[in-house]
Amino acid sequence: MREPASENNAPPQSLLERVKDYGQEDVFALWDELSPEERDVLVKDIEGLDLPRVDRIIRCSFRSQGLPAAAIEPVPESSVSTVEKRTMEERERWWKMGLKAISDGKLGVILLSGGQGTRLGSSDPKGCFNIGLPSGKSLFQLQAERILCLQRLAAQSVNEGAIANIPPIHWYIMTSPFTDEPTSKFFESHKYFGLEADQVTFFQQGTIPCVARDGRFIMESPYRVAKSPDGNGGVYSANRKNNLAALKSSRLLEDMASRGIKYLDCYGVDNALVRVGDPTFLGYFVDKGVAAAAKVVRKAYPQEKVGVFVRRGKGGPVSVVEYSELDSSMASEINQETGRLRYCWSNVCLHMFTLDFLNQVANGLEKDSIYHLAEKHIPSIHGHTMGYKLEQFIFDAFPYAPSTALFEALREEEFAPVKNANGSNFDTPDSARLLVLRLHTRWVVAAGGFLTHSVPLYATGVEVSPLCSYAGENLEAISRGRTFHAPCEISF
Repeated sequence: MREPASENNAPPQSLLERVKDYGQEDVFALWDELSPEERDVLVKDIEGLDLPRVDRIIRCSFRSQGLPAAAIEPVPESSVSTVEKRTMEERERWWKMGLKAISDGKLGVILLSGGQGTRLGSSDPKGCFNIGLPSGKSLFQLQAERILCLQRLAAQSVNEGAIANIPPIHWYIMTSPFTDEPTSKFFESHKYFGLEADQVTFFQQGTIPCVARDGRFIMESPYRVAKSPDGNGGVYSANRKNNLAALKSSRLLEDMASRGIKYLDCYGVDNALVRVGDPTFLGYFVDKGVAAAAKVVRKAYPQEKVGVFVRRGKGGPVSVVEYSELDSSMASEINQETGRLRYCWSNVCLHMFTLDFLNQVANGLEKDSIYHLAEKHIPSIHGHTMGYKLEQFIFDAFPYAPSTALFEALREEEFAPVKNANGSNFDTPDSARLLVLRLHTRWVVAAGGFLTHSVPLYATGVEVSPLCSYAGENLEAISRGRTFHAPCEISF
């Protein structure tokens, strides 16, 4: 029961004492100017914060900024499954192992989908975005249909072509307070794109107060604390106060265990070529017996703005450093044996974890409470104020892993980011669409199909429905000897 304001219209005494304990009493600085309704909003806002936890995160995160980080070393190429060294026998064996794990119901999929398409010129969740493919499908639909195709392939693998009854792949979709309702409504209005409604679970990442350089909360308005999403690493959080974000606080780890899930494929929504639940990657992961794995692509050029996988210290844990942490000379270093960049393995948010490890890392990250501090202009009662947003990232899990494996993927086959509006220099809907069309055109031609086109082929191509083929397989029957007029979608 909420304590009423005192007779002299001061803030509730116990709440005032609590915020004073954590040096945040300035949240009530404009109390006397607020209406009764605004005072009620402010009290609810402060009561909704887990103050001990937020204070611990602020203190630990600020303190960590002054600590020297362990020296970084490149991940040896010999410890990465590279495309050029991967044999056909290995690929086939891993594919079958992955399909077996899927047919046994051991794979779950986590989609990180908390962001809005602001930089794309849309306020909708990013997954709702249509990148302009002939089919007009959204990113959500493309990914849902890849899951449907994967289920069919796994079911067929059980009885050599006959479709067996297998557990569905469960899809856990992390939203944010800004995208949760529109995301769930989008799925409902599209009948879950052919998936069963009960195989999709939505859960929210949390928010955390924005703070000034002295660690005090920034006020968005006289009666509301400025908050921001806690990063895609919010998937690990335990924001018990709001029961938001996350696997741990939402009891989703227990849900996964109850379904018999052992492995989690985790990826970001804004990749038009993502191979959701890739059986080859899953089979490799199972075969290696590691706690964590990541698909990596080779860095395109030294100053490309992507994080890279490194080792922290001599023989230390595999972790990710952001591009801003690599000075230009280090980013440009060449491996004299290979002639390639020493720091070349880009993090593209394509990860695999065991469920056991996710349980451990959720506890470890919560105990350490170290978040990244992103200095930003934050809207406040004083205009735009310089302050910090506190974020965790999905890759923050890797230093906790007792064993990690890296698996190279080809950029042109598996990485088509959709981050910036058309007209930008890179990672646009147009660039992603062309990557999809060019890849699918290669599939169709390799399967014996032909193309005609009324515009230059470099600007167009064919789209293969994910319901037809997951990664270019099984296209001969519908392609051989046929001519397709690009642009078009090839479906059943």
